[in-house]
Amino acid sequence: MAEVRARVDLKVGAKSNIDAEILSFSDLKTDKEHVAVIFKQADLQVDAPLVRMHSECLTGDVFHSSRCDCGEQLEETINKMGELGGIILYLRQEGRGIGLYNKIDAYRLQSEGMNTYEANNHLGFGDDLRDFTEAAQMLDALGVKQIRLVTNNPKKVKELKENGIEIVEVVNTSAHIKHGNESYLQAKVSHGKHNLKL
Repeated sequence: MAEVRARVDLKVGAKSNIDAEILSFSDLKTDKEHVAVIFKQADLQVDAPLVRMHSECLTGDVFHSSRCDCGEQLEETINKMGELGGIILYLRQEGRGIGLYNKIDAYRLQSEGMNTYEANNHLGFGDDLRDFTEAAQMLDALGVKQIRLVTNNPKKVKELKENGIEIVEVVNTSAHIKHGNESYLQAKVSHGKHNLKL
């Protein structure tokens, strides 16, 4: 059974002015170093807190790449949870689970005309290799059984429900359209069935 390993207070957000706490875990399904960021306003024992499962995206989260909307979704969620409370489960599943180097290979194929799913398939991977079992384990370790899930992705809803988490509401993020990510977002809608209004 997964347990909280350590927890530390910190400030987060673009201006590092939002109070939060970062937690590590032991006994997760794999050895990936997933973390939770809990925003101080959340009363985890009373409410169905806002929760976002955010898969690591070095290019988007750190370098603000034009290729995706990951960094913008993360910052939107941090700001929302800074006001309302909540939990971000930051999952080490780069490139929908294919890893950073393979994602860069997929970027090259996208530059040649493939969409994000076609590129992954061409490299021998499935559409989405992410497994959200450990996210459910992290919520269990926090004593959270009911949530309001911040996502546009039906796969996340399905997998959390299959792992015993009750989702009382799905809260969509905004569509973060910018030069360079239009076809990526379109593929998420048409192929991945994401609930995005473009």
